[in-house]
Amino acid sequence: MSGCRAAFDRVRYTAAVSTSKSGYDVTPLPLDRVNALAEGFTPDERHVILHQGTERPFCGLLLDNKQRGIYACRLCGLPLFASNAKFESGTGWPSFFQPFDPDHVKNLEDISHGMRRVEIRCARCDAHLGHVFDDGPAPTHLRFCLNSVSMDFVPEGAPIALRS
Repeated sequence: MSGCRAAFDRVRYTAAVSTSKSGYDVTPLPLDRVNALAEGFTPDERHVILHQGTERPFCGLLLDNKQRGIYACRLCGLPLFASNAKFESGTGWPSFFQPFDPDHVKNLEDISHGMRRVEIRCARCDAHLGHVFDDGPAPTHLRFCLNSVSMDFVPEGAPIALRS
């Protein structure tokens, strides 16, 4: 089994959950609402978040962030990853070994660029986040490789605000 397939199989995807295990509304947003939420994005932000682009390595603003808190979806505000799951992968992108809640991230097979990968997107608004690989640390052995531009950092103790 290829590494991509193994990562895809090990990260659960739930299609039509309206409330996640952690109590957040993950009902998919309609396309017109997604477009309205993205109105103020720069062309580069739109390219990554809405059109599955990738920011350059070692350039993301959240790569070296060491603060405690939550990394939320830049488009809709859904919590995606906690700082205690972040690790230094050396790849040039923020990396995490598990999501905040598995219901908050969905996985899609990506066969672009002549390789097989697992793309990860926000389960609520479908924003492109990055990719997941099976070369991460214990306990999951997964590496969720994220674009900084796809996330907002919410410091510990600050409220997490979903945008709808």
